[in-house]
Amino acid sequence: MNKKRTIIVVDDNKGVLTAVQMLLKSHFEQVVTLSSPTTLLASLREVNPSIVLLDMNFTAGINTGNEGLFWLHEIKKQHPTLPVVLFTAYADIELAVRGIKEGAADFVVKPWDNQKLIETLDTAILPQKNIKKRKQSIEQPASSMYWGSSHAMENLRLLVEKVAATDANILITGENGTGKEMLAREIHRLSKRNKEALVAVDMGAITESLFESELFGHTKGSFTDAHADRQGKFETANHSTLFLDEIGNLPFHLQAKLLTALQRRSIIQVGSNEPIPIDIRLVSATNRNLNEMVRKEEFREDLLYRLNTIHIEIPPLRERKEDIIPLTELFIDRFCKQYDKGNITLSSAAKERIIKHPWYGNIRELEHAIEKAVIISDTPTIPAELFTLPLKTTMPEEAASTLEEMEMKMIQKAIEGCNGNLSAVAAQLGITRQTLYNKMKKFGL
Repeated sequence: MNKKRTIIVVDDNKGVLTAVQMLLKSHFEQVVTLSSPTTLLASLREVNPSIVLLDMNFTAGINTGNEGLFWLHEIKKQHPTLPVVLFTAYADIELAVRGIKEGAADFVVKPWDNQKLIETLDTAILPQKNIKKRKQSIEQPASSMYWGSSHAMENLRLLVEKVAATDANILITGENGTGKEMLAREIHRLSKRNKEALVAVDMGAITESLFESELFGHTKGSFTDAHADRQGKFETANHSTLFLDEIGNLPFHLQAKLLTALQRRSIIQVGSNEPIPIDIRLVSATNRNLNEMVRKEEFREDLLYRLNTIHIEIPPLRERKEDIIPLTELFIDRFCKQYDKGNITLSSAAKERIIKHPWYGNIRELEHAIEKAVIISDTPTIPAELFTLPLKTTMPEEAASTLEEMEMKMIQKAIEGCNGNLSAVAAQLGITRQTLYNKMKKFGL
């Protein structure tokens, strides 16, 4: 660390201040310690620090972290680019994530590891371009995630980079087509478990009769056609990440079995009585409102708490319009190479039409529209006429008031458009036939 830098440390425990000052004096030119945040803003103006290490609790008997968040906001009002690392004696990931969402660079839990504290401060101070270079130098699988340039996605990216390194369970929510599985794979790529392959399970595609066998495995002879022992998805994902997609489609009576496995950190194969320890990082995803399902007693509240240590909501594409054209150009480049079409660009009118479209099917709908346009186009510039899209910029009244209603209407429309050909419907919606069957059964179609 460059020693020609200043740090302000704010903590009401004088013993902590003394220990931190002794540790950091060889890494900073000046270490300013404050036992109360009341003089913090004045100190910021006086010493112009490189970073602030801010305790989250100052009033005896009140340990909610609200004081630290309050002073974090005050710092950011006057010094929006100043990195702030939160200091807390309570390993509350949810509170730390809230602080990161609201502008903190990182957090450190007391009692701290000296080297870890120094590395955290060092990383927070580094210019962003240097951080990116350092991250790129770390050997890990290449990312296929497109973050875009919107403010919403930038905040989401920063949150993901913080929580991916932990083993906290993550629940990803968002509309159909927003890229929940891709985000799950990005979280795995950035995790400590990325040397092992992510194991993905489409919960909407598993039949109830095979649920336990698919997830927990079975022994030879445990049921008809069980000709050999077989590992389940939990055991396959041992020491890796298990991604449970469409978790909201799991029937209520099977949710208890999943909860038991997560609580005990072990599974029992069908036909066996021997528990098998499992070490997994769980990431789940759904487009359904699980809190509403809990209210309707369709989803177990205790299971939701287990899944939802960290909640990540992916915004719909219509709420980040600045990402639409860059995404479109990425898809054009990909499909031009795939179909050997040479270089193709969008006309100005086509760009305008694409931006105005609400994209209720999100990135998946955009991808399919671009693929079709590239295939059909006979000119180096794609005209607007190749995008037969409605020009409405607001959600129509008949559209779903809930995500489930929207999904049902989308499936109904696809079935009508494909004249009842369910294979074509599944392909159009980008889901498996089994998932389509399950959804049709759920919606009574």
